[in-house]
Amino acid sequence: MMKKFFPVLILITLVIFGFATKDSMRYLPNESFGTGEVLKYKVHYGPITAAEAVINVSPEIHTVNNRPCYKATVYGKTNGSFDLFIRIRDTWQSYIDTAAIVPQRSFRNIEEGNYRKHETVDFDHYANKAHVEKKKKSKRERKTYKVSDNVQDIVSGFYYLRTLDFDNMHVGDKTTVQGFFDEENFDMEVEYRGREVVNTKAGTIRAIKLVPRMPKNDLFNGENSITVYLSDDKNKIPVLIQAEMFVGSVKINLYDYKNLKNKLLFASK
Repeated sequence: MMKKFFPVLILITLVIFGFATKDSMRYLPNESFGTGEVLKYKVHYGPITAAEAVINVSPEIHTVNNRPCYKATVYGKTNGSFDLFIRIRDTWQSYIDTAAIVPQRSFRNIEEGNYRKHETVDFDHYANKAHVEKKKKSKRERKTYKVSDNVQDIVSGFYYLRTLDFDNMHVGDKTTVQGFFDEENFDMEVEYRGREVVNTKAGTIRAIKLVPRMPKNDLFNGENSITVYLSDDKNKIPVLIQAEMFVGSVKINLYDYKNLKNKLLFASK
């Protein structure tokens, strides 16, 4: 009798303490974006239109790590005479878990002048690990890093912000986004600064104003050097981004969009 009892006891223990807790990822409601969304931007460096950027979500749901994911891609390129100064062709991609709104996998393909970087990051949210693979000429380098719960990459972090409820926030309230970028963990503090009306190439839009606190670096001029404006509607799409850099001011301005999940609301004239 005891010989039969112990295998059953072990099986029950495994089910309760193992399989039952395996799928421990969070669930976040998302009414702001879905498949097929396309956002297009002009990038202004001072008075010059220096580049264009496109952010899109694939029309299909993809499966990564046995989880359904949105495939979000950011593509940026310099244009015209600015190509002669520095030619940029950058692609950032994130497979974002449809339920947890965290990245399951991310890619970076960077081409800036003579600089090249090709990187893939696979996230294991159950073990809190990020597996980084970098391609260097003919070699591949692999490393594993410990990461925080519900960690974000740069692309997925923007989509996560779009799921937040800003209606219950007060000016000065802060949200912390735990991220992993360039093989380092970071905490990005984002401050809610209220509502404003902004002029974009797509029209005049009521917007939610956010200021992420930047760590000290050689690119941006101060910790409050970036301001992000999200549309003040259910979509919460980025409509305008302003950045003060050591080399000058940069403005990323929405000029076209399609397949939004909700109607984009413009400011009344």
